[in-house]
Amino acid sequence: MPDILPLLLLLSPALSKTSARQLSRIVLGVLAMSGRITQRGISRWTQEGGSYRTIQRFFHTEIDWLSVQWLFFCLFVYDPKGVYLLVGDESVITKSGKATYGLDRFFSSLLDKVVPGLGCFSLALVEVSKREAYSLSNEQVIRTEQEKQEAKERKQQRGAGPRSCNQPGTPPAPPRPRGRPKGSKNKDKAQQVLSAELLRIQTQVKKALALMHKKMALTYFVLDGHFGNHRAVQMVRELDLHLISKMRSDAALYLLPSAFQKQMSPHRKYGDRLDAAKLPDALLRSTTTERGYETRVYQALCRHKQFACLLNVVVLHRRHLASGREGHVILFSTDLFLGAPTLIDYYSLRFQIEFTFRDAKGHFGLEDFMGVKKTSVTNAMNLSLFLVNLSRHLLASLRLFFPEAGIADLKSWYRGHFYASALLKMLALDPDAIVCEPRIEQICRLGFIHLPPQKAPEMQRAA
Repeated sequence: MPDILPLLLLLSPALSKTSARQLSRIVLGVLAMSGRITQRGISRWTQEGGSYRTIQRFFHTEIDWLSVQWLFFCLFVYDPKGVYLLVGDESVITKSGKATYGLDRFFSSLLDKVVPGLGCFSLALVEVSKREAYSLSNEQVIRTEQEKQEAKERKQQRGAGPRSCNQPGTPPAPPRPRGRPKGSKNKDKAQQVLSAELLRIQTQVKKALALMHKKMALTYFVLDGHFGNHRAVQMVRELDLHLISKMRSDAALYLLPSAFQKQMSPHRKYGDRLDAAKLPDALLRSTTTERGYETRVYQALCRHKQFACLLNVVVLHRRHLASGREGHVILFSTDLFLGAPTLIDYYSLRFQIEFTFRDAKGHFGLEDFMGVKKTSVTNAMNLSLFLVNLSRHLLASLRLFFPEAGIADLKSWYRGHFYASALLKMLALDPDAIVCEPRIEQICRLGFIHLPPQKAPEMQRAA
């Protein structure tokens, strides 16, 4: 297994030597420890030079995590021949109390309800061929009063209809007369006022792109269905990227006018409305049957009355052959030349960022940290997601000998090494001696979930 300190010292252009040494002790402690990952817990599993006070100093040090993550990606992950996607998503970290910086109420999709906690919006790079997400930029979500007010207005609009906006006891507002209001002017759909949320995300993406533009050129920004609207499209296009996202299943999409319709009305902009339940066969691209389900893929160029540009729309229609139940999903992109299979594949890769959140919460303390100050919270979030990236690099060496090894096996390896080294020190033996190394490796393999073969080759320490 590669040594941690020399590996982290390679990040010295973005990380001071003192912080690199502290981080190396923290990494070894987190990889070896069990239980909740707090600052005091880490200090109990670190060796010489990893006192509780040292851990506290690290968590209260200002660190440019974007530069650290990007430098790590360039050194250990980047492939010049690879195709990369920029993906983004928000994760909710449940917290109690009242003193934690940025504590608010967020909707948790896992719990399906609004919970008190912290929000973290994360950007990650996904390599298409390897199909893994590597965290790049992670910033805490601090919602402004304007953003909270916009959320309340959206909630009212999703209420019981037009009457929901009226005060109790007041008669409903009279319906607006048909036709265009007198004195109204045309509005440029490409010049929409971005919400506070989109402005915050746009600023975060600009910081990341400023570092990446010299090394690699990105084309696509993949977001979930929350951003399947015209303002998100404008935000992404201002970044000179193409958006890949999902629309509501009842989105009002219109096909381009046919030749006959253009002949009857030369200035006509919208054709027939797209009915996702009854799509014409001319738009069918493929049909597959698997596990009792028939999946049909349709693709068309469509317009939406709120969007300023044409949209490349892909509809996945799925039917259960036994019961006849049907459903559909609408994906879209602003890249009009992107094929349906590629668009579906790119959007499915967005879910890889969810695995980074899963590993950070399950193995590296994203749900466990106890810091309350701004710097401490920021460092705890970014450290957890940085350890996900680092663990994948370390797993590459471990999987050369144990192909099915996972993060639990990696932590078991370092925990076994920690116990074996401590025992040899108690016996006044040198734990780094060449004679003891094979025995230490046998102890490290004791806790593996994916058991290695009986005649597995001994692992050699990489420099």
